[in-house]
Amino acid sequence: MRTAIAAGLVSAVLIAGCAARGVRVAELKDQPTKYATKTVSVTGVVTSSWGVPLLPFQVYNIDDGSGEITVVSQSGRVPARGTRVQVKGRVNEFAVFGGRSIGLHLREEDRKIRS
Repeated sequence: MRTAIAAGLVSAVLIAGCAARGVRVAELKDQPTKYATKTVSVTGVVTSSWGVPLLPFQVYNIDDGSGEITVVSQSGRVPARGTRVQVKGRVNEFAVFGGRSIGLHLREEDRKIRS
């Protein structure tokens, strides 16, 4: 009985540790290497969005009040400007020059529209 309870508690802790961590955009921009290739969650308002019909991805920016970040999506339509969203995704950057991140963005894994 105790073994089953202990196994359940260990599983719960591991699952909670794997969940996407909610972070502020400013924190992502200040410490991009801390979040490199990690899955995080950001909630904010879409400030701009665009997609090209024949390309397999769309791009939109969200602002959470601390800053703005670009989201690269491969799922369906991009959300309209002014839409409040919660985006879960992996933090990536296109390049690093002189210790400065260029093209910091989230590669979207999941998106929820918030009201």
